[in-house]
Amino acid sequence: MTEEAGLRPPRGTAPRVSIEAKDDAVVAAGAPLARLRDAPNVCFVAPMAARVARVSLLQGHRLSEIVVFRETGGDAIVHDTSGADTEAGLRRLMQRAGFWPWLRRRPFGGMPDAKERPAAIVVMAADTRPFAPDPRLALDGLEEAFGRGLRALALLTDEAPFLCQQPGPALIDSADGQKAHVVSIGARHPQGAAGLRIHALCPAGLDTPVWDIHAEDVAALGTLLETGQLPLTRLVSIAGSALRESRLVRTQAGADLRGLTYRSVLPGAHRLLSGSPLDGHAEHWLLPRDRQVTALPRDPSRPTRHWLTAALTRSASARPVIPSAALDQAFGGALPAAAFTRVLSAGDDETAMKMGVLSLLEEDCALADYVLGDDGHLRQLLRGMLERIRTEFAA
Repeated sequence: MTEEAGLRPPRGTAPRVSIEAKDDAVVAAGAPLARLRDAPNVCFVAPMAARVARVSLLQGHRLSEIVVFRETGGDAIVHDTSGADTEAGLRRLMQRAGFWPWLRRRPFGGMPDAKERPAAIVVMAADTRPFAPDPRLALDGLEEAFGRGLRALALLTDEAPFLCQQPGPALIDSADGQKAHVVSIGARHPQGAAGLRIHALCPAGLDTPVWDIHAEDVAALGTLLETGQLPLTRLVSIAGSALRESRLVRTQAGADLRGLTYRSVLPGAHRLLSGSPLDGHAEHWLLPRDRQVTALPRDPSRPTRHWLTAALTRSASARPVIPSAALDQAFGGALPAAAFTRVLSAGDDETAMKMGVLSLLEEDCALADYVLGDDGHLRQLLRGMLERIRTEFAA
């Protein structure tokens, strides 16, 4: 557990909130720090027993971050689980316990609306990104809790959840009343990308949202249902070429990346990413859904290119994307790479929707951008297209 932690909303979102704990307040682990204004049941909770150090809001009471300092000892919030055997009761429990921000919806990303009912739920028990921790390790000893959480998720949708796992021992026992569509996937990236799996199994649409969730979070839901306490720690991989050695740790959501890498990083300039080398972001805190910390060296001798020089020397027109086998493999065969990149570059929203763009988020295009090198900007194009579609849909 790091001495500091930062509570932030899912990346790319800034929800309007009401603050529950003011500066210098001492709170228990799992205590609500903020609630959504439009859905007061949805809480952002303290990741540990802590003292609130700073609450940062953007204009319009939109949450930026809440920083807390760890307090030794302290209690943990215990929730009433009666009624969780119904859909309405389960929703209330998940939202009040702080579980709701761990869900991710498609299209557009972010956490689901408080009353949204998904067309399908995809549980990811595989992660093929570089340095990613094996979800099976996180589930070791939590098999019963995982099964309990999986059964609970089935209450939130008409379709049995999809469970994506790599070949190996079964994670659920169908003879024990478990109902899930088990999908076996390969070990090479991007076969474990949630968006590509959703596109293949149950494509998301404007009126048919699909949720995805990490298998360890499903086990946490099972523990919450049994004990009334939501586990607030997760298995995190700390790796990268700027470290003396890689390691696995169990730490809290929102952990301080500097604290996690203290005494492990090599001398010299470096940068810390929340996430993998492909899709990670330079951050101070471990983001809500991330289970990787990547430390990469930074070359101080390499001059930073001024934006004006780049604008004067770069061609006004986009460079052509040359189809290749590597680009095809970057989408795992789920999408026609050349046609899809052409549609993204042209901003053809209608054709992109027919091809399945609503199932994707930026991380699903990260490997393609890596293959394209300096010319790779598919993630920015994808986000711009999703925002245009969301604006048109809302209108």
